[in-house]
Amino acid sequence: MIRYPVEIETRAPDVRPVARAPFLPRARWDFKRGGRVWTRAAMSAVAAHAEVLTSVVPRDIDRWCPAYAAHGPEQRRAFWVGMMSALAKHESTYRPTAVGGGDLWYGLLQIYPDTARRYGCRARTGDALKNPAENLSCAARIMAVTVPRDNAVAIYDRRWRGVAADWGPMTKRAKIAEMSAWTSAQSYCQPLETIRPIARPATPVVVSTMTATPPQD
Repeated sequence: MIRYPVEIETRAPDVRPVARAPFLPRARWDFKRGGRVWTRAAMSAVAAHAEVLTSVVPRDIDRWCPAYAAHGPEQRRAFWVGMMSALAKHESTYRPTAVGGGDLWYGLLQIYPDTARRYGCRARTGDALKNPAENLSCAARIMAVTVPRDNAVAIYDRRWRGVAADWGPMTKRAKIAEMSAWTSAQSYCQPLETIRPIARPATPVVVSTMTATPPQD
């Protein structure tokens, strides 16, 4: 017996798939407060105005990300963001408000405001470049020009090319080695077969062929 009014749902159930959470790769600044937000901002920038980066296979990419050429756009975006986070260690020690060079360079990736203006970045002043999302967006915009132009991450060919054309740490061989060792070790730079879980072998079922011996009197 129903004692209270009951509302019967007559609509068809919603069968739309649940949206997948956006992929956030491991970054070197993950330990910093706000680090995951920086990663999300950088991934968005590379997916938007710097999408050309994912169509380029730089000539020195094997040093930085061995499986890059075999991966799709999402994993390639992850590499560029991971590389930015590795670069931020040497540029600003992950400090969004860092100012260097006698008030010349600003923010996470130490961008010169005049450089930001020349590349058409939205953040064009020192204060604006202290915003981590804007700084990373500007960095992605710059790399979207220099990396395809030179087909390089950091190569010296009569001059420094690729990302190294604008960022000093990318011209220091010891720092290149340190940064590339970190990016190469990340899952998004590893072959797929090395990051897939290994299936557990099925336990074989042993069937006895022995017949039972009847008890002896």
